[in-house]
Amino acid sequence: MTKLNGKVALITGGTKGIGYGIAQKLIENGISVAITSRSKDRANDAAIALGKHALKGAKVLGLVADVRNFEDQEGAVNTTIKEFGKLDIVIANAGLGHFGSIEDLSLEQWNEVIDTNLTGAFYTLKASLAAIKKSQGYYISISSLAGTNFFAGGSAYNASKFGVTGFTQAAMLDLRKYGIKVSTIMPGSVSTHFNGNEPSDQDAWKIQIEDLGELVVDLLKMNPRTLPSKIEVRPTTPPSAK
Repeated sequence: MTKLNGKVALITGGTKGIGYGIAQKLIENGISVAITSRSKDRANDAAIALGKHALKGAKVLGLVADVRNFEDQEGAVNTTIKEFGKLDIVIANAGLGHFGSIEDLSLEQWNEVIDTNLTGAFYTLKASLAAIKKSQGYYISISSLAGTNFFAGGSAYNASKFGVTGFTQAAMLDLRKYGIKVSTIMPGSVSTHFNGNEPSDQDAWKIQIEDLGELVVDLLKMNPRTLPSKIEVRPTTPPSAK
């Protein structure tokens, strides 16, 4: 089992939802975490809240960065290394969705989804590659079951997550020769604020953000000889039975 205490992680979009749930579980296991947001206030507030869960000397750093901007990603990586001395784990989590018929979806909406979800995952890995080659680290992308289970009104989101899954699997094959582990996690319904949802007791049947945090911890602890490269995650109870 790989020891986690003392490792360093960078999580994009780590101020709420899945990214926040992952960050909380990492710092509970002694991993220092840098989280990014496009908002300085959100990054700082989330870092303060997460810091209350830190154990074993772990620290939390809030950073302003837009995954659609490669220079921002380079800056986030460089600041993380400057603050913590290294980078072991990179989690490409930042994402958004615009939904609607292809007739109604605007060019701006399409570009924002693709640039954030897909190009952002590429920029995050590209900017951190030298660091995780040095540490023989781990890159994890947060994709979605929407990358294989398509639905009307989901053309941009489906395409972006289909792309994230394909990109990550190809990157895994490119990078495992360096001792870098690469996985993608494909959750189904998760209780977050995504797409205007307001988490409530009605979401109890869904995957919870802490469940995905625990999954990431399990991946990180796994013996380096074994690599679960693509993980599909579903609620135990389907929505029709809730």
